[in-house]
Amino acid sequence: MKASLGNEELLNLPKTAFLCSRRVPASAVLKCYDWANAQREAGRCVIGGFHSQVEKDVLHYLLKGTQPIILALARGLKTRLEPELKTPLEQGRLLIITPFDHSVKWVTAENAAIRNRMMIELADEIVVGYSSPEGQLDMILHYYKERMIVRL
Repeated sequence: MKASLGNEELLNLPKTAFLCSRRVPASAVLKCYDWANAQREAGRCVIGGFHSQVEKDVLHYLLKGTQPIILALARGLKTRLEPELKTPLEQGRLLIITPFDHSVKWVTAENAAIRNRMMIELADEIVVGYSSPEGQLDMILHYYKERMIVRL
C-alpha cells in the first residue's frame, strides 16, 4: 500500500475482499446484491475496488449501512471524492488505499490486477461475485487457489 486516506485502523479488522468480473450474467447479479446486503446487516468490513458496475452497486448497498469499508484504487489517490464517500470518511468507517502514487491517473488492466492482488493479500476471506472463465480475475484467483475463495 503506497497511499491512503481515512481510518487506517480498519486494516486491523477481519476483512472480506469482494471481486467481480466486469461482465456478469444476470443470474449472478442478484446474488451479489443479496451478499452485499447481508454483509451490511452483519457489519462486516468489506474491501473492494468497486470499479465494475456490479462492484459499484455492491458499494452502494454497503454505504447504506454503518459497517467499515475499504476502497482499493487501481490508480493514485483521488483529488476529489464522490459525495457519497464524504460522510463515511468523516465517520471513520471508510479507508481509501492504493498501491500507486499520485502520478498514476488512469486505471489499466495491469493496474487493476495489481490492486486485486493487494486486496487479496490484505483480506481474511475472498468472495467472488463472478469471474469470467479465462478472464484476468480468473487467472489471478488461480494463483491464490490455496486460499479459501467463496464463489457466489
